[in-house]
Amino acid sequence: MSVDFAIMDRGKRPGRSLTARNNQIYMDLKDIVREHALPFLPAKSLFRFTTVCRDWRLQISSPFFAHNQSLSCRSTSGLFLQTPGGSSSLLPIGANFCGVPDPFLRFLPEPVDIRSSSNGLLCCQGHGVDKAYYICNPVTQQWKKLPKSNANHGSDPAVVLLFDPSLLNFVVEYKIICAFPSTDFGEATEFEIYSSKEGSWEIAGEICFGARRVIPKSGVHVNGVVYWMTTGSILAFDLTKERSQLLQDYVARGILGAFSGKLCKANVSGNSIIVYILANAHSNTMQMGSNTRMWSEKQRIVLDSKIVGDVARDYSVLHVDGDLMVVHSGERVYSYDFKSRATKVLSNVSDIYNMRCLPYVNNLVSL
Repeated sequence: MSVDFAIMDRGKRPGRSLTARNNQIYMDLKDIVREHALPFLPAKSLFRFTTVCRDWRLQISSPFFAHNQSLSCRSTSGLFLQTPGGSSSLLPIGANFCGVPDPFLRFLPEPVDIRSSSNGLLCCQGHGVDKAYYICNPVTQQWKKLPKSNANHGSDPAVVLLFDPSLLNFVVEYKIICAFPSTDFGEATEFEIYSSKEGSWEIAGEICFGARRVIPKSGVHVNGVVYWMTTGSILAFDLTKERSQLLQDYVARGILGAFSGKLCKANVSGNSIIVYILANAHSNTMQMGSNTRMWSEKQRIVLDSKIVGDVARDYSVLHVDGDLMVVHSGERVYSYDFKSRATKVLSNVSDIYNMRCLPYVNNLVSL
């Protein structure tokens, strides 16, 4: 009899072991989601997920998670719109995936204009007499006032913020570069650089002669080089070498951006929008008759007529990168997804021509 019970008991054990293994699989799946999926979500979604359970709340609240999320969540999730000398607002690409507690940035010590943005951080300038610069994260509302610059950057400075999260560097490091008119030489441009690592501004020894008026809101950073549009050319400054270069651009229209790790430019041609890639930065020095061109056509986009209508539009490109393009036409702002080729309406905005449009990444980077 005891043998029979022993056999029956052994027969039950596999079922219990299978149940235990299933529970372990379930726990492992929860851990996988928590460890490997949450960091790719934007900050707005993460704040909502802190109510799921205690473990998720502790995970999302940790400094290490904020660092990991700033590395993983890099897609443009919205545009900050800045009116000249006025207030700012946030235009989300997806309303459910982007948001900040105060898009007017009233948590800063004075009213500001947003000058540049980079991977979740904003570079702002105060309206006060000293025109102080601030770095802030509008999600966490953390901010830092920078020391006074050494040069006069003008009333509308052409500043570009550079912040590239690093896996091996837990401390947030960033740079700001400003191209400003030289006071010693006519029709020349000088450069001043702020380094968060050094905590100070320094005027570069490089001077670019022949550079015409730099368009302040046109600056973009691509692979260690900062580019600005000027009247009839593109001004490039290599941060590593601290050397500048003028790229002759005979079609001085469109907007600069980054596409597939290269400088790109989006131009409107009739009902189409053409995205060009910088193919040869030295084409203006090639010999006569050379077929080498500075720009090569990457894509030609026609927005969905069901969304924008059949009539030819007066398009204005607000932003372009490797994933997304944002376009203004009439009283509407549209987005175009390069992967899905989908066109959608983002918002009804009429007075946008004088606004500065800055791409924004909704992440938890900590200052």
